[in-house]
Amino acid sequence: MKFLLALLLLIVLIGGGAAAWMWYGMTKPYQGFAAEGVFVDVPRGTSSRHVAYLLKTNGVVRSALAFEIYARRHPKRTLLAGEYFFDHAMTGREVFWKLANGQVYQQPFTVREGETMFDIARELEAGKFMRVGDFLYAAGDPALIRDLAPGAQTLEGFLFPATYELPRHPAASELIAEMVHKFKEEWKRMDLPMARGPTEEGNHRSVNRIVTLASLVERETPKPEERPLVAGAFENRLRKGMRLQCDPTVIYGLERLGKYRGTLTGKDLGFDSPYNTYEHGGLPPGPIGNPGEASLRAALQPAQTNYLYFVANTQGGHFFSATLAEHNKNVVKYHRLLAGLPADPPPQPPPPSPKKKQGKQHRGTAR
Repeated sequence: MKFLLALLLLIVLIGGGAAAWMWYGMTKPYQGFAAEGVFVDVPRGTSSRHVAYLLKTNGVVRSALAFEIYARRHPKRTLLAGEYFFDHAMTGREVFWKLANGQVYQQPFTVREGETMFDIARELEAGKFMRVGDFLYAAGDPALIRDLAPGAQTLEGFLFPATYELPRHPAASELIAEMVHKFKEEWKRMDLPMARGPTEEGNHRSVNRIVTLASLVERETPKPEERPLVAGAFENRLRKGMRLQCDPTVIYGLERLGKYRGTLTGKDLGFDSPYNTYEHGGLPPGPIGNPGEASLRAALQPAQTNYLYFVANTQGGHFFSATLAEHNKNVVKYHRLLAGLPADPPPQPPPPSPKKKQGKQHRGTAR
């Protein structure tokens, strides 16, 4: 009997010790890694045992066994895959719930309105997210947008400007898919006739055409209130068979071939490219950047005016005109403003009125 009591007491002591050990292992903060922090990548399909091993190996938890036992006590919670960053001491329980809630490491990355896929690729590489070539290869396949814009040649124009939360090394295909999904969400949210499908009014008002026009508008003016006016002027020119003569389209054509040097020259305006709207009529074959909501709305509903021309006013906006004579006057205004002069010259003083001729006076003679 004494032996059984002693054995029972030993079992209780061992159980109590194990419970105390596990409690200590899971409730006391632990940091067995460098002060600058550590990344732990949890692959898809990893078992809780292997996750515990990874955390222990990287100095995040005190005991792999205690972490695994704790995880098994919560069978309804899955440890989610992803890359996690630990920069301070945490308890084992806190680590578990961080993984169970999928609090993966993310950094904000912003695509600004009007940026091209080449701009985005360079910024991703500068941020050390991925290589330029990887992003451009994924963006060159229009498969993700064929349901909405079957005529699209690439995903240019459909990489919606927004801030995206990215892991350290996102897959180009996954990032591209997120950007296109965001475009489709915003397009549907506009709830305009043309935003409901690609077949409205036939090819004349196809989605690709609208996005292409919106990309020109986006690159021409930063002012939201001007965008319907710019879209209307372009539509008026297209309707009259006039060439658009849009500098940003020429720049885009040069950039596609790696020939743009940061400044557009007079020689560049004769560059042979389907994107050169000085040399070719109509819209370019596709978008020249990624427009935001304001430019998309402007292209969907251009302002109804008789404007055919516009020129910069040096204040971020433009002078608009309906005739070439008015446009030429606005160009003079632009050059005066560049020279630091008032847009309009001061009024000329009126010419002096002609003096009246006075007749000779004859004095009478006294008689």
